[in-house]
Amino acid sequence: MSSEVPKTVLISGASIAGPALAFWLNRYGFAPTIVERAPALRDGGQAIDVLGTGTEVIRKMGLLGRVHEHSTGKRGTSYVDAAGKPRANISSEVFNGVGAGGDCEIQRGDLARVLYEATRDDVGYLFGDSITSLTEDENGVHVTFARAESRSFDLVIGADGVHSNTRKLVFGPEADFLRHMGYYISIYTTPNLLELDHWELDYNLPGKIAGSYSARGNTEAKAIFAFESAQLDYDYRDIEQQKRIVADTFADAGWAVPRLLEHLDDAEDFYFDAMTQIRMDTWSKGRIALVGDAGYCAAPLSGQGANLSLVGAYLLAGELAAAGGDHTVAFARYRQELLPLVEACQTFAEGVGKWYAPPTNSMIWWRDVNVRLLPYLPWRGLIGGAPQKVARTIPAKDYRAYETAPARKP
Repeated sequence: MSSEVPKTVLISGASIAGPALAFWLNRYGFAPTIVERAPALRDGGQAIDVLGTGTEVIRKMGLLGRVHEHSTGKRGTSYVDAAGKPRANISSEVFNGVGAGGDCEIQRGDLARVLYEATRDDVGYLFGDSITSLTEDENGVHVTFARAESRSFDLVIGADGVHSNTRKLVFGPEADFLRHMGYYISIYTTPNLLELDHWELDYNLPGKIAGSYSARGNTEAKAIFAFESAQLDYDYRDIEQQKRIVADTFADAGWAVPRLLEHLDDAEDFYFDAMTQIRMDTWSKGRIALVGDAGYCAAPLSGQGANLSLVGAYLLAGELAAAGGDHTVAFARYRQELLPLVEACQTFAEGVGKWYAPPTNSMIWWRDVNVRLLPYLPWRGLIGGAPQKVARTIPAKDYRAYETAPARKP
C-alpha cells in the first residue's frame, strides 16, 4: 500500500468469510479487527464442502493440512425407507467429487475454528458485541458498538451472514434482497444414535427429508431436517419457536425421526433457517462493503457457501491490496472478478430442492433409481462433477506481489 500507516478495517462476523478476509488483509499489511455478536466462536452448523477454487485459497493460506485433519471423512450416503432399508447408495466422490484435488467436507464450526486459530494472534477480535451505527465521512467510518467504545475505521466490511446487520444498516431492509427458495433446513448435534461409520442416512417423505450423518470420528452425529414450504412467519432469533416448527412438521414421520427429535430440546447448537439467496446490484456503498452470505448467499442447496466465502474474501483483500487501499477501485474490481462465480452458484441451486426433497412419492422413487444408476452411467462425470465445475468457475488470482510483513494486532 502507498501509506506507511496500515489501513484499519472493521469486519463484522467471525464465521468463514470474516476470518478468511482478515487473514488476507493482514498478509497485505492492513490492520483488521473482527466484531462478532456471539460471545464465543460458534461451533454449530452443517457439514460444508471445500471445493475447487475454494480449495486453492485454503492451500494458498497454508491451511489445507489443518482442514484435512478436521475432514468429516464421510464415505457416502444411503437413502432409506421407513424400516431403514437402503433404497439407494452413493459415494461422496461420485456425488460431488469430494476427495479429488484436495477437496474435502468439513463441519462449518471446524472450518471457522481453523480460520480463527490462524488469525487470532494478528487480528483483534471483539466477541459478544455488534455494530449499532455506521457514519461515513471523507476520512473513514465512525462506528458505534452495543458494548465497546465507538471508533473510526478506514473501511467496514459486513461478513455477518444472510441476516446481515451491516447490510441492514447501510443498504436497507433484508426483504429487499432476499429470495426465498421454497425450503427450510434445521441441523443440530445428537449422539451417534444409528452407529454410523462415516456415513449418512436420509429418509424422504413428499417435500421433506430427515437424515443423520456421523461427525468427528463417529463420536457424534448431526440430525438434519429440511422441508418444502412457503415463507413462514417466525422470529429468526426465537430458538424455541423454531424448534416447535421442526417438531410439528416431522411429528408423524417414521424411520428414526422420533429418536432424533428426542434430542431437539437439549440441542445447544440448534440451527434453523429458510434456504434463501441474497441478490444485490452492488455489494458496496462508499467505504462499506459486503462479503460472503451477507452480499451473495447462494442458499445451502448450492453446496457452494464455503467456496463463495473463501474466494470472495480472497478477492476482496487482493483487490484492496492491488489498488493500494483505494476502496473506490478495489470494490468495483472485487465485484467484477467474483460475479461469474456468484451467478454460477446461485443458478446451480435452482431445482436442487426437487432432487433433495422430492415433492411426491413417485419423484422420490425416480430420484432413488437415478442415484442407483449414476455410478454406471456414461455421463456420471457430468452429474457428479457438476459441483466441482461450478466451484472452478473462476481461478484464484495471484496477489503475491502485494504481500508485506503482517500488520500489528490493533
